[in-house]
Amino acid sequence: MGAVFIWLPPTIWIIVTTHPVFDTAQRFALIGTAVLHLGYSLSLQSGYRAADLSIVYPVARGTGPVLSFIGAAIFLHETPSVTSMTGLLLVITGIVFITGLLHQGKQISARGLSWGIVTGTFIAAYTLNDGWAVKTFLIHPLIIDSVGNVFRAIVLSPSAFSNRTQLWSEVKQYYRPALMVSTFGTVGYVLVLFAMKVAPISHVAPAREVAMLIGTYFGARVLKEAVSVERVIGAMCIVGGVVALAF
Repeated sequence: MGAVFIWLPPTIWIIVTTHPVFDTAQRFALIGTAVLHLGYSLSLQSGYRAADLSIVYPVARGTGPVLSFIGAAIFLHETPSVTSMTGLLLVITGIVFITGLLHQGKQISARGLSWGIVTGTFIAAYTLNDGWAVKTFLIHPLIIDSVGNVFRAIVLSPSAFSNRTQLWSEVKQYYRPALMVSTFGTVGYVLVLFAMKVAPISHVAPAREVAMLIGTYFGARVLKEAVSVERVIGAMCIVGGVVALAF
């Protein structure tokens, strides 16, 4: 909801000043982004309720780039090179090392694994759809993101407002981090969409996972989390993978 209040006004300004024309195919792409981002949000929340974040999140973030890479080759006719495939594998390997997924062992539940894969599938689907929208139809990235935000607000608001007492309590307690997420979350994804306008989606999708590396850095510096050899190896793999994708 915060993203709607913050970003809908500039989105309306873009529409008013640029006068975009949305034909059937463009409308289909915008409907696709709305539905797929909602599916991603619901599946991720369901996964967190069913299993540990340390299982669901890395599986989702690893599955998403792989399926995006394959989908871009099949549906958007992007030609993968040996270097880009190597970069993808390095990024996925880095995610596995940083999250310690290999050490989860028997703790990896079937439900957590399944929800992670479902969430990763939604990530790949909205990545391909939104990349198609900005590349082929030249829809402004902020319009794409705002359509998804407004649709989720419409669909999810009735459930949130059903318990107003708890809602306002959470708003008072968490409004600062919520505003930060609403602001920078949109900025981050809009930048990804701009990147997909000029670069292959099969390169941009894995490169997004550099966020795992940044998260590890801040976890060590701000939260004083231990930096193991395994995490250092994972960080090096992600850096190497992103460099490979750049070439």
